[in-house]
Amino acid sequence: MEKYALIIGASGEIGAAIAEKISKDGYHVILHYHKNKEATRKLQTKIENDTKRKCQIVQADLSLQNGVTDLVSQIDANINSVVYVSGQSTVGLVTDLTIEQIDQMTQLHIKSLIQLNNYYLPEMVRRKEGNIVVISSIWGQIGASCEVLYSTTKGAQNAYVMALAKEVAPSNIRVNAVAPGAIETKMLDYFSDEDRKALSDDIPIGRLGTPNEVANTVSFLLSDHSSYITGQILGVNGGWHTS
Repeated sequence: MEKYALIIGASGEIGAAIAEKISKDGYHVILHYHKNKEATRKLQTKIENDTKRKCQIVQADLSLQNGVTDLVSQIDANINSVVYVSGQSTVGLVTDLTIEQIDQMTQLHIKSLIQLNNYYLPEMVRRKEGNIVVISSIWGQIGASCEVLYSTTKGAQNAYVMALAKEVAPSNIRVNAVAPGAIETKMLDYFSDEDRKALSDDIPIGRLGTPNEVANTVSFLLSDHSSYITGQILGVNGGWHTS
């Protein structure tokens, strides 16, 4: 049977690595992006050329209330797996946050996540088959000063994963999260070389992670090799946080 995976936030480095990896695993993929159409088009071409898998592009702003409605209206495929990678951070004192920032971050990380899965879960339950993976963050596990809102929403994602996993497990649907630590992506572009060195020195394994290492973990969670794993928050962080 053909398998389709919807990847939310496929234009970023981690989302793109996940899309490439699971298309090689045998999935047809639907690539969601918000703004970076060019990067997503290039990814689509690469996947189609390398794997001969079907690859559709969809655009939606999931920080808006109608974002999920806009997204699902573009998709006809029966989705077997949802991988929710989308996310953005706000850096600064929590007391400086605007209501608009709080609303957008909550919509993007929590409300749209729930709305999207609620759209696909009934069919997954009917088929008694499905897989949901959320890319949260180490900050959702331990919190980060000056990223309080981001940490809060990522912590909410982790709680959602643990609770939803229990609710849908009787229907043979598995729900897990991957919580990356410091990964070599554009999110670290504002770090100086000295900052990167200090960060690497603080990580027990001695280096930053790569998008492919996150993608390999997602591939495992979507596979039958993890058939007895659900409700888990898997840290991909080089030992930076171990509980």
